[in-house]
Amino acid sequence: MQTHPALRPDRFIQYKFLNSLFLGLSVGAVFVLYTPLSPAVFSAGGIGLAIGTLVVATQYRRILAARWFFHLSLLVELVTLSGVVAVLTFPVELPLALFVYIGYQLTFSLGNYLVRCETLLMVSVDQLRKLDVAKQAGYLLGMGAAWAIYSWLAASAHMQDRTAQVVALHWVLVVVEILVIAALWRSFHRQRLLEESSLLTR
Repeated sequence: MQTHPALRPDRFIQYKFLNSLFLGLSVGAVFVLYTPLSPAVFSAGGIGLAIGTLVVATQYRRILAARWFFHLSLLVELVTLSGVVAVLTFPVELPLALFVYIGYQLTFSLGNYLVRCETLLMVSVDQLRKLDVAKQAGYLLGMGAAWAIYSWLAASAHMQDRTAQVVALHWVLVVVEILVIAALWRSFHRQRLLEESSLLTR
């Protein structure tokens, strides 16, 4: 079994490593960013997430293809980047919390689809093993780096306020997310994506 011809497997694994690194770095920050939200918002968000995931699943026949996977992955990363930039631009208050929360819910609604599609495209067992190892390595490294950054901010930079620490971390996150998008862009043969698109429209 061979990887889909539109996918560059080694570069895609690098992309998923960086993607997981971002996730590990950011996982603790959301608890601070979501502080202004009421419990009702999380309940409504959960309902929206379930509906969004259901809608995406009904479209699998159309979107389980390399070109859709690339475009929806890029959408997810651009939404994520907009949330990071928003944290660096606006005060951590209710409007920002809602913006970040809705953005993450949108990306989560595509989560099942992205995992299934990457498995279908990267069908080699050896490549899938490398992919999962890279994901976990990136996640662990990200969480360790976040702990080190928060500890340094508190001890050396004398930044005790949790919100200020989270905002400071987002300067690192914006750099990592730009690297993530660049890695995603390099993970696909765009000519092959165009060829696939033309075949599907005939």
